[in-house]
Amino acid sequence: MANYSRRTFIKTGLVASALAGVGGFPLCAERGTATDWVTLGKSNVKVTRLAFGTGSFSGQVQRDLGQEGFTKLVRYAYDRGIRFFETAESYGNMHHMLGVALKGIPRDSYRLMSKVTTHAGVDPQAKFDELRTLANTDYFDIMLLHWQHTSTWPVDTIRWQEGILEAESKKTILSHGASVHGLPALRQMPGNKWIQLGLIRVNHNGTRMDAENYDTDGLGNVNEVVTHVSALQKQGLGVIGMKLIGEGTFGREDRQKAMRFAIRNVGVHGVTVGYKSTAEIDEAIDNLNLALT
Repeated sequence: MANYSRRTFIKTGLVASALAGVGGFPLCAERGTATDWVTLGKSNVKVTRLAFGTGSFSGQVQRDLGQEGFTKLVRYAYDRGIRFFETAESYGNMHHMLGVALKGIPRDSYRLMSKVTTHAGVDPQAKFDELRTLANTDYFDIMLLHWQHTSTWPVDTIRWQEGILEAESKKTILSHGASVHGLPALRQMPGNKWIQLGLIRVNHNGTRMDAENYDTDGLGNVNEVVTHVSALQKQGLGVIGMKLIGEGTFGREDRQKAMRFAIRNVGVHGVTVGYKSTAEIDEAIDNLNLALT
């Protein structure tokens, strides 16, 4: 290796690694941002990478802002480039509050994701119409089966799955998936032919993540969750990460670590975070931008 020092060899190797891409992020590629529009797998629905969540403690945090305060926060997020908003039937009055907050903004400029509780004895079409009316929208870009926490959910919710497909034929819902809690439910997602999207709890230390008992206060199984997410991605499905702030338990450093883990290690398409202030929106954007560097 004449005239070819060890230092030169190492530097050349590093350049080659950079060109090949490290951890799924080629160093020579254009840097992504929190407010980029990304496609959620085979669903072909495009959303901003960062979403505005309205379910902090089932929406209590957002409801406590009052309509005026909540509207100002939603408009601030919109002006900062967050154009993906998510809520759920079980979040109290949040469909209505979100509909009021977004009133007057062109509907095609943002995306709405809702989650429906799969109660027995409820007409799916009537429920979807009710939620659309509350949210003041003609359609939902994404509808998820909410809080699926048993291993039998793919069979138990067939009536709701068929209802969503019927709504899609009417263009009142554009894409669909599930939000799961607990490993028994999560294990049913890979290989599922119905789902297009998954809303999955991910962070670096397992806080509020999936475990054998969906209702545990202990830590979840990070390695198994990541394995299932990887399987979903191989199927071409969209994956959105939640619990990026440990349901409010993380400090700033852990919030950064959680965001970095979700993006770099798990490789989710996007993340949703609940906010109660403009400072929290700014920080989430900064944390996600940092994770994308």
